[in-house]
Amino acid sequence: MAATSAVEMRTSRHSVEKNREADPVVAENSLLKRYGPLMNLVDLASMLDRSPDGLRVTLRSSGEWVEKINAARLYLGRRVYFRTAEIAEALGIR
Repeated sequence: MAATSAVEMRTSRHSVEKNREADPVVAENSLLKRYGPLMNLVDLASMLDRSPDGLRVTLRSSGEWVEKINAARLYLGRRVYFRTAEIAEALGIR
């Protein structure tokens, strides 16, 4: 009986996580809570499961996805940031 309840708990937890990801408002709020209103390149790369250097090279190429990400780019001095809400919108989370 203990094995059954563990399986049920895993299944229940998985369905809750899946439902949480399906709700765009919750997903965007999760990103805002984790990264704040601005993300740096390292944050964006880790969210996309890419290396920062690989993402930097990709963002210099052309494409619809790249244009949306670059539209969220913000320079503060020499530092590069990305607006979290716009990133969520570009990735279809919003």
